[in-house]
Amino acid sequence: MRWLQRSSEPLQSEAAAASKCHVHGDDPINLHCITRDNQPVSKMGNYFRDGRTKIDFVLVWEIRSRSKRRGKGKSNGNCEDGESAQLAEWRDKFVQNLQSAGLLLEKEESANEKKTIHFLKVSAPWDVLVYYAEELCLRAPLQAQQHLDLNTSSVVLKRLCVPNIMMESVPNRPLDYYTCAFRKSKMNRFLGSEDQDSYFTNTQRHQVVYEILARTVYGKRKRTEVGVDRLVNEGAYTAAYPLHEGPFKLLSHEINPDELNQRQVLHYYWARWCKWFKYQPLDHIREYFGEKIALYFAWLGFYTAWLLPAAIVGTLVFVSGVMSMDTNTPALFGTVNREDICNSGATYPMCPLCKTCDAWNMSDICTMAKLGYLFDHPGTVFFSVFMSFWAVTFLEFWKRKMATLAHHWDSMDFHEEEERPRPEFAATAPTVEENPVTGVKEPYFPEKTRLSRMFTGSMVIVLMLCVVIIFLVTVVMCRGVISVMMYQSGSPVLRTEAGTIANICSSIVNLGFILVMGQVYTALAEQLTKWEMHRTQTQHDNAFTLKVFIFQFVNFYSSPFYVAFFKGRFVGYPTNYGTLFGMRNEDCGPGGCLIELAEQLFIIMVGKQLINNIQEFIIPKVKAWRQKRTLAKVLGDNEQDEPRRWEEDYKLVPCGGLFEEYLEMVLQFGFITIFVAAFPLAPLFALLNNWVEIRLDAHKFVCEYRRPVAERAQNIGVWFNILEALSHLSVVANAFLIAFTSDFLPRLLYQYKFRNDLNGYVNFTLAYAPLNYTDYPRCRYKAFRDNDGMYTLFYWELLAVRLGFIIAFEHVVFFVLRAIDWIVPDVPESLELKIKRERYLAKQALAENQEALLDLSDQNKARLSNAAHCCLLSLLCRDV
Repeated sequence: MRWLQRSSEPLQSEAAAASKCHVHGDDPINLHCITRDNQPVSKMGNYFRDGRTKIDFVLVWEIRSRSKRRGKGKSNGNCEDGESAQLAEWRDKFVQNLQSAGLLLEKEESANEKKTIHFLKVSAPWDVLVYYAEELCLRAPLQAQQHLDLNTSSVVLKRLCVPNIMMESVPNRPLDYYTCAFRKSKMNRFLGSEDQDSYFTNTQRHQVVYEILARTVYGKRKRTEVGVDRLVNEGAYTAAYPLHEGPFKLLSHEINPDELNQRQVLHYYWARWCKWFKYQPLDHIREYFGEKIALYFAWLGFYTAWLLPAAIVGTLVFVSGVMSMDTNTPALFGTVNREDICNSGATYPMCPLCKTCDAWNMSDICTMAKLGYLFDHPGTVFFSVFMSFWAVTFLEFWKRKMATLAHHWDSMDFHEEEERPRPEFAATAPTVEENPVTGVKEPYFPEKTRLSRMFTGSMVIVLMLCVVIIFLVTVVMCRGVISVMMYQSGSPVLRTEAGTIANICSSIVNLGFILVMGQVYTALAEQLTKWEMHRTQTQHDNAFTLKVFIFQFVNFYSSPFYVAFFKGRFVGYPTNYGTLFGMRNEDCGPGGCLIELAEQLFIIMVGKQLINNIQEFIIPKVKAWRQKRTLAKVLGDNEQDEPRRWEEDYKLVPCGGLFEEYLEMVLQFGFITIFVAAFPLAPLFALLNNWVEIRLDAHKFVCEYRRPVAERAQNIGVWFNILEALSHLSVVANAFLIAFTSDFLPRLLYQYKFRNDLNGYVNFTLAYAPLNYTDYPRCRYKAFRDNDGMYTLFYWELLAVRLGFIIAFEHVVFFVLRAIDWIVPDVPESLELKIKRERYLAKQALAENQEALLDLSDQNKARLSNAAHCCLLSLLCRDV
């Protein structure tokens, strides 16, 4: 029933094992097959059939029946049979080497007349766990300590004696310990070492077994035929995964909470929608999924909590704009002044907006001017300043939170070991050379060739960015064509709202281009990164992340950047209009560029969030349904009411990692910081999306994904550097947005130089068409120009004020950033004290002569001190 650790019997080939599944014979492996002719064994949970040996990992492979393979072989020769024989040989040798490494193995099969699915259960005995725990520097408990409340809001509310509805008691919370690196020789110093069954957590067992699986040879070492990952890539195995702790659904509502398994705890107290307002059980997440996934959810929760004040302030700013629309300055919405927009009548005849358009009156855009005030008033300026400080402060406090969690989860001093080559790299590297660190011969790819490939890949990136710019120009021209069509329709409503309709339509088209190009480029970037032949998985992931983020940054932000900083800057003036491909350059709409930017941000940001959430909800369910359907065909009528855990997990979707999750949130962070001056409601929509995102991701990891191998991590990696870059860019972008896109500075300078009540401001901002413009003589257009089309003195004064504002804004914000960085230490003072305490306990626990030192008298201590002093003097004299 079990393949024992030191079995002397030779393992039979895959084909022989499969054939004996249906025919009686002597089988040294003692396979257990589930066919239509026998009954399956009873469900034993995450254990071998003996009910005691834990299953730490499961390897799965599928084989078609012999008749079907022979049928194909007649038409295609022996290629498929030869390939299957090679894969079976690799599997047999891999299993033999796993046995030699000390692992315990047990095999199960599910079969029908067309296909056989093999499940190889893997377990690590105590001796193997102890050996690799020391080699992998796993942390061992020294002394229990009191649970700390890591939620700042919980501490504040407790001090204020305010009831905290977000707090919830979650059962089976993992204990908190002072820890140090595991040492076999100091086993008796560690807590719980006498209980071999529960001393190592399940995630630690998974890490140890995966390390063995990743190191085990299955072919020729010179060809670097090593590791289960490469076997999966080669098709020898279809899946390799650790098991979930059990079903996530509660069998009975009357069950004692302390009797729930870890997966049920996470589902009931975290992954359900009704828990949206509760704290995340981060310790439970870390205990079940490992530090890397727990840090992602910790960051997402921390980011969502910080969005709450930003959303409140942004909503208040927007509401204040709504309330003050009809009480704005006389320059815009006066009730008796003929110089304002709404009451000007035919006072301001405006020049045509296109070659075939007619002149129009400024009073026609009264509604759009009022709406434009919602996104361009002094409150939005304040909010952009607020969000600049918010972004940099958020990252500073996240560094403190990250350091606290890293220490709390024993990963502060974690440094990745010398990484092995990636399976794809090992399979395709042309030569083998000695690793200067480990001294082991490993696959090698010439550095010059890699650099040339990276340069070629960068050219492909530039080419794809040019494609994005071409699509942007296409969208701009599409917007111009729609505007002209609206103007020529003859409808007064369509003429008035032509710019808004064109902007909304083009934004929807642009969103479609963005999503399609994002999918295309992600696939292209993955192939480029593989082609560049990066040696380690970390190097590969960083290169891939950088490529995709650069492209997605341009892909998502190019259109908002164009509207914010370029649209309306190169329009020209009557008799000298700027053109692009024969079409007049775009000017900002009646409400200004900020309202158009707000429309684009709403469609792109909110539209992307809705589409992503729908995809995250539907796609895993569709994949899981297809997987379950495939397995159901094999099990047929023998599928049990309570299927076995390895079969249930095989029906789930493989975990795709955290790249897409981080990318989505980082792009959202850019939207709410870089362009927040134009869209004060952006943090509110981000907050609502993140509440949904946390539960969607939690449900995927708990209910729909196979359990990933727990990975250690002390931070969120390269994503923090990207967030820092975005926060600094947001300061610069908001400064330029206020200075050049908003009307805040022109109004301020007008108030300072001319009239404080802004009377006459509208007329002051409008220039007269040059005298040689005969189509509509003396029509007006928005610019600070004289009758000859030359810039006025006020324009140059305003330009100086704008540049001065940008310099002052940046210097003040970055100075405050440095002050915050200096005032707020990256590691809290209380945490430094805990670290010192832990180091002291570790030193005491690992001291070779601790007991001897404790038993020494003062006289013996003095004698030893003198002896040591004499030895030191003699050594110094000898050196001299």
